Amino acid sequence: MARPIIIDCDPGVDDAVALAMAVARPDEFEILGVTTTYGNVGIEHTTNNALRVLEWLGSDVPVHSGATRSLLSPRVDASQYHGDSGLEAPALTQPTRAPESADGIGYLIDTLMGREERTTVVATGPLTNIALAIRLEPRIVGRIDELVVMGGSTDFGNDSPAAEFNMMCDPHAAQIVFDSGLPVVMFGLNTTHQVIASPQENAALRAIGNESSAVFADIMTTFESTYLDAYGFAGAAMHDPCTIAYLLDPGIFTFRTMHVDVDTTAGVSFGRTVHDIWHLSGKPRNVQVAMDADSPRFFDLLRRCISRLR
Repeated sequence: MARPIIIDCDPGVDDAVALAMAVARPDEFEILGVTTTYGNVGIEHTTNNALRVLEWLGSDVPVHSGATRSLLSPRVDASQYHGDSGLEAPALTQPTRAPESADGIGYLIDTLMGREERTTVVATGPLTNIALAIRLEPRIVGRIDELVVMGGSTDFGNDSPAAEFNMMCDPHAAQIVFDSGLPVVMFGLNTTHQVIASPQENAALRAIGNESSAVFADIMTTFESTYLDAYGFAGAAMHDPCTIAYLLDPGIFTFRTMHVDVDTTAGVSFGRTVHDIWHLSGKPRNVQVAMDADSPRFFDLLRRCISRLR
């Protein structure tokens, strides 16, 4: 039976690839809905981008827009990397439908509480929607089978020397989520930077020969120069698709369970995830942290997903 999932996202190049992978596998996923959050760009753009991707893929999954800003901290975005719209992909034309609502948080609560079966939630942007839903209705914690998160890092940051972008957007929300008792699986930069869409991988994707392979290879290629200039990488890191890849083939990754906190104090480490690898604090191990990724196996899975699309 297909796993029921809700995707909470801020599309975004790599969010678009993650959505495509999920839509490609109706045998594995029943996508109940998509909630959007501010993040890479503002909520009006991330919501529009989610609709663009889904409509182009022929999916009628409902979209609900959510939080427009963080709980307490000043808003940051990544438009310098993702462009003003967040997804510079001309092939993905403007959607003909609107979001179902502007109450993504209410949608999360109502959907999770209204189902007998527990639901998997995939969060690939700032965790503001999830944190607010927990605060408004703490019982949703018992209705979530697993929360799969892209964010954080066991080593260094990408939006600051210490912090990964999603966590730096709203560290207070992330701390609420990590303290909630939810079963969290986290994909941080230490792992996602092992999964690089090199020119060779993009060429292999394009060689599939369908429309989707061309469109998503183009989308992934747009980030090549950005990653080369910023980090010296040979291509774009596939951050968000790691969450969907894990649900399809968890053996791609290795994990270590540990206590994770988020630095919410002002200063150079604001938004940094603090990983108690050696269990020195004695605090409960609250997060299953991805440590290593099998990159060839990931890209083989990505190609198999894209080959199922138009």
